[in-house]
Amino acid sequence: MTKTSVDILVISLGSPLLVGVYHDNSLLESFVKDEKTSDILPVVFEELLKKYEIKNLFYAKGPGSFMAIKITYIFLRTISITNNIPIFATDGFSFNENSPIKAVGSRFFMKKNDNITVENLKDITKVKSFKLPTILDKTIFSAEIEPLYVLPAV
Repeated sequence: MTKTSVDILVISLGSPLLVGVYHDNSLLESFVKDEKTSDILPVVFEELLKKYEIKNLFYAKGPGSFMAIKITYIFLRTISITNNIPIFATDGFSFNENSPIKAVGSRFFMKKNDNITVENLKDITKVKSFKLPTILDKTIFSAEIEPLYVLPAV
């Protein structure tokens, strides 16, 4: 039996972990997981690799949780190398309507004019959750896949 050929999008910048399965750029299946990225990403991909032929991997490379970003990058890069699957990345602002992204305490990552800064944010009603797009716009991604660290890793 032939497996359906799909693209996979991973957004792991905060909780929950979001994984979208796209066929012909349309969202076919999604996973929303509250577990730690390191625990659940291998479980989700075990299922995906059994069920689908993965053509491309896409992910949000930051900013956000440093540990989740590192784990996701290493995991996806390993899948990419071992299975010869191209990988692409973009920043996380593409998936939360360009709203602030939690950094630490009352500090949030903000993107203005393509510059990412860290600022205190008193009005957290401006913060929007990450969402998987119903249509995967591949034009927002690039082959520059290294994690986006705005602050030095702690």
